[in-house]
Amino acid sequence: MTDHRRPRRRGQGELEALVLSALREADGPATAGWVQERLGGDLAYTTVITILTRLLDKGAVTRERAGRSFAWTPASDHAGLAARKMRKVLDAESDRGAVLASFVTGLGPDDERLLRELLDHSRDERED
Repeated sequence: MTDHRRPRRRGQGELEALVLSALREADGPATAGWVQERLGGDLAYTTVITILTRLLDKGAVTRERAGRSFAWTPASDHAGLAARKMRKVLDAESDRGAVLASFVTGLGPDDERLLRELLDHSRDERED
């Protein structure tokens, strides 16, 4: 009996995460062809370009001209990308105070302590 099921469809953002991960492994700016090869070649080149363009629109990557194409670089590390997503969610809300209050009250003791330390450190740097 032959299995005729379709290949598993990737979840939202999964391809973007794979492409970003590949770019982070590069020694420098990487072409879409390099990313395609790094991911095993099962994605069409045009798909890789589409994903890179979406990441560019989101500010997650930068690009520079490399001959007739582009070389791509991640704009930040994992933490920077997560922070960007958090700011985007916060910016979309009308009551920032309520969102931040809800976030902070949901933190566990270790995360709350870390947040306090980070805020104190940030305040100290601004005062210097």
